[in-house]
Amino acid sequence: MVSVKSILAGILILIPFIVYFAIPTYNKVEPDLGSLPFFYWYQTVWLAISTILFSIAALLLARR
Repeated sequence: MVSVKSILAGILILIPFIVYFAIPTYNKVEPDLGSLPFFYWYQTVWLAISTILFSIAALLLARR
């Protein structure tokens, strides 16, 4: 039987992929942050968020 922790871990793993595959949402230059175009800082922020989400998913699956 599939546990709630496994389902939650799967959702946490899928979120970054869904966000990264939605290319039209971040394929633009404006607004910029400092001198970085939106495209670059959006991906950098999501890299950090993805790390956190993957870590939480790994902890959930390790505690089975």
